[in-house]
Amino acid sequence: MSGAHGRRERPPAPEPLPAPTVDAHTHLDACGCEDAADVVAAMDRAAAVGVTRAVTIADDLAAARWAVQAAHWDERVTAAVALHPTRTAAVPEEWFAEIERLAGDPRVVAVGETGLDYYWDHSPPAAQQEWFRRHIDLAKRIGKPLMIHDRDAHEDVLRILREEGPPETVVFHCFSGDAAMARECAAAGYVLSFAGPVTFRNARDLQEAAVVVPEEQLLVETDAPFLTPHPHRGRANEPYCLPWTVRGLAALRGVTDERLATSARRNAERIFGLADVPPAAHPWTGGTDGARSA
Repeated sequence: MSGAHGRRERPPAPEPLPAPTVDAHTHLDACGCEDAADVVAAMDRAAAVGVTRAVTIADDLAAARWAVQAAHWDERVTAAVALHPTRTAAVPEEWFAEIERLAGDPRVVAVGETGLDYYWDHSPPAAQQEWFRRHIDLAKRIGKPLMIHDRDAHEDVLRILREEGPPETVVFHCFSGDAAMARECAAAGYVLSFAGPVTFRNARDLQEAAVVVPEEQLLVETDAPFLTPHPHRGRANEPYCLPWTVRGLAALRGVTDERLATSARRNAERIFGLADVPPAAHPWTGGTDGARSA
């Protein structure tokens, strides 16, 4: 996952936020991070602008192994593990068995990202739906939030959640619906996380959705290295870029940057149980043993 995305030019650092916040969804490996030193450097860049914690997300088995390692390299990083819907065309049972094992790590705070993606045709809808149901079951069994990827599949995602019965906590990462869907999700108790697209000039439906979400059900994220917010759309994204999304959301909702950053941080701490996450097992201190070993 690292490579081309990590080589794109990064924007200059934004003005620091007036209060700390949390990047609820990023892909540090795809940002070009390979080892512990890279993870620490990325989080140092983020902390310098007020992004003090991040959840790094897996989308396949190798990324899940790496994400758990990363969560043990830096206290500011926690992880989520799952098989992305576009990776579900042919899943050996032993892969999912290992995802289950990794999901039990105490520094894994969510099952994700899972869900449905009808934009790409990498996996047939039937396979995506089967594995989405299995991830829902896993999240319920281990008592961790479910982090959903929903692209061009709103109706089926909501239907399957109703049919299976949702876990206690459901997070729609990079929410992409309109205001009507946002209201439906909020009424169901789901959490909506907003990324760079909410700052795009042509995202009127999404911006209207962002306004109606209750404050206690809102998160912010980068989805880095993808979806870099305005005014740097198209350049490399990283957790340190989150302030642009925070400020865009705050302006839409008519609140201060400090209030938006603070509420998003408190929500992330509550939703992911960050206060209860045990210390990292292998924090990096500048040695040479932090190489990637997925």
